[in-house]
Amino acid sequence: MKKYTYSAKNADIDEKWWLVDAEGAVLGRLATQIAARLRGKHNPMFTPHVDSGDAVIVVNAEKIVLTGKKWAQKKYYHHSGYIGGLKEITARKLLEKRPEDLIRYAVKGMLPKNRLGRTLIKKLKVYAGGDHPHEAQKPEALILN
Repeated sequence: MKKYTYSAKNADIDEKWWLVDAEGAVLGRLATQIAARLRGKHNPMFTPHVDSGDAVIVVNAEKIVLTGKKWAQKKYYHHSGYIGGLKEITARKLLEKRPEDLIRYAVKGMLPKNRLGRTLIKKLKVYAGGDHPHEAQKPEALILN
């Protein structure tokens, strides 16, 4: 009897859309579950090198929670490309300016750092308020632990 490991193809994957409400959720715990759903680890046909995950819509990003003193102490950095161009912003300021980026940065850090990761992050849609323009995809509500 021949035994082999099944490898999923792109044609075999049936993508679903999930709706996550981030109100009152802790950032890191929410991000790990979203990253696993984007990656497809919940799927029995999971294949590490194939995009077998689902699309995720996150609403109410402005109501996310951080524990401890992270609002003041957690910093996000980027560089302008010029000498002395290192910029930093605290989590509190980032929440005021672009609350969607808090969730996007956390999830992006949990995805692979290659072509597959760049494809997966495009399937994450984050919105600050409770509305989203993806009603046509009929997203199902995802209850996270």
